[in-house]
Amino acid sequence: MGRDLLTTRELQGLESYLPDWPCEGTSPARDFTFADFAEAFRFMVAVAEIAESLGHHPDWSNSWNQVAVLLTTHSAGGLTGLDVALAGQIDLPVGGGFSG
Repeated sequence: MGRDLLTTRELQGLESYLPDWPCEGTSPARDFTFADFAEAFRFMVAVAEIAESLGHHPDWSNSWNQVAVLLTTHSAGGLTGLDVALAGQIDLPVGGGFSG
């Protein structure tokens, strides 16, 4: 889980590792829709805890029951292993397991 940019080969395999995270340009993005604002907010709190544990934070926005998440490592100028790790943790049932 490094802060180094992913290699071309790693980027090519990203779609199979994170199938629910289509890349916008070079950054995985995902929209989540929930029953209401409270559920969306609980999701954001859970993701914030995961992000803090990794020391890596998403770009995101919230509008009522929707949360849009975009992953990139600004300090590296692109996608790193931290982005992949964060997406994987968001997808894990133990780490959140949020469907969207």
